[in-house]
Amino acid sequence: MDRTALTRFTGASPMRTLAWLVFLSVVVGFVLETIGLDPVTFVGRLIGNIDRFVDWVLHLGTDAIMRLLRYLLWGGVLVVPVWLILRLTGRAR
Repeated sequence: MDRTALTRFTGASPMRTLAWLVFLSVVVGFVLETIGLDPVTFVGRLIGNIDRFVDWVLHLGTDAIMRLLRYLLWGGVLVVPVWLILRLTGRAR
């Protein structure tokens, strides 16, 4: 079967992938609404937290850089091995 670049990118036919993403979005939206999360409030808080993070980085200087490096190392300790395992097992596509 000849696979186009779009089919290779989406992993299946584009319409099937779109339908699957719509279905999953509705299910996840239902669950989040059920537990009381509001997407507008979430995005507003996320943007506010990013704004506070940038302000924190600009005002703390060296201490902020050291914390960022610590976060980078902690994240790398978890993220890189998981990524490597997924790549080696062929799960990350």
